[in-house]
Amino acid sequence: MTTVNFDRLKTGDTIDGPAFAVSRESIRLFCDASLDYNPLHLDDDYMKGNFGKTNFGGIIMHGMNNFGLISRMLTDWAMPAGAIHRRLETRWLKPVKPGDTIRPSGTIKAKQVTAKSRWVLVDVAVQNQRGETVAAGEAMVEFPASAKAS
Repeated sequence: MTTVNFDRLKTGDTIDGPAFAVSRESIRLFCDASLDYNPLHLDDDYMKGNFGKTNFGGIIMHGMNNFGLISRMLTDWAMPAGAIHRRLETRWLKPVKPGDTIRPSGTIKAKQVTAKSRWVLVDVAVQNQRGETVAAGEAMVEFPASAKAS
């Protein structure tokens, strides 16, 4: 993996995260890790019903799992350069089900230099194997201030 260089980053550069194969087991493991045992994630019979105008047709992955995959991608990208993932806002757009393979990605939206830090704004998304965006949002990454020449 190449270390990111803040000065070389430009708007439109992309970040690719690893693919994640969603299974009943991975959903169950996330239930255990998060202590969230909502029947949305565990009970196919419960999920046969309608939720307002929505019918999921079976269990779905925790939306926060998307958040975790994006966080991992940003950390893997930023940490070698000494940068820190500071903020992440996402929204869930489509349910993710067992059998789906999802992958996070990011696109550099803007850069800003302040007196104490250097910031990168990243549009983030998670797509499934059909190319559908299942989650989208925005992240901020803080890079260390550049060393001043003396």
